[in-house]
Amino acid sequence: MTLLERYIAGWRRYDTNAILATLTTDCVVIESFGPVYRGHPWVKCWIAAWVAEKGRVINWTIHDLQSLGDVETAEWTFHYTWRGEEKSFNGSTIAKLHEGKISYLREYAATAPLYDWQGEWRPL
Repeated sequence: MTLLERYIAGWRRYDTNAILATLTTDCVVIESFGPVYRGHPWVKCWIAAWVAEKGRVINWTIHDLQSLGDVETAEWTFHYTWRGEEKSFNGSTIAKLHEGKISYLREYAATAPLYDWQGEWRPL
């Protein structure tokens, strides 16, 4: 199991220690909508706040995972509840590794549901 898979598995189980075990103590974690968490204390605070607001992972499905040297990337679908509202979106993560842990993790989210375009193609 890659570090990124272990990180996601920790979120699925609401296991703060498992999540932190994948991250360097001075990590930088950037969520897709802007918040930046620097270091274990802030990541731990974020996890506690998310759970306190009734944040729950229903499913976090990885569709594609790549690992090359000190970088791991994944495309995924995140299905969750937040403050009693069920939501889902597609996203991706870039994780940079240092000495066997994630030192930098940045998430990106699709801004709309994905669909197959059926329009006419025209060269530019």
